[in-house]
Amino acid sequence: MADDAAPAPHDVYFEITLAGATAKVVAIDGASGVEVAVLGPVRAARRELKQLAVAKLRARLARQGDDPG
Repeated sequence: MADDAAPAPHDVYFEITLAGATAKVVAIDGASGVEVAVLGPVRAARRELKQLAVAKLRARLARQGDDPG
């Protein structure tokens, strides 16, 4: 039955850096240390930039065989 259980989601840490009109959001998987970065306009909602970064992180983890969900 353990094989049927969905893996627990990993903690994701964010780093947001603003430079001029650009926001850089780095998402870091707490379990593996894998990180990805996305760039967007500074005026974009932080929530949307974080969602984009998490989607990119999930895609990276899936390619590496460590997708949390």
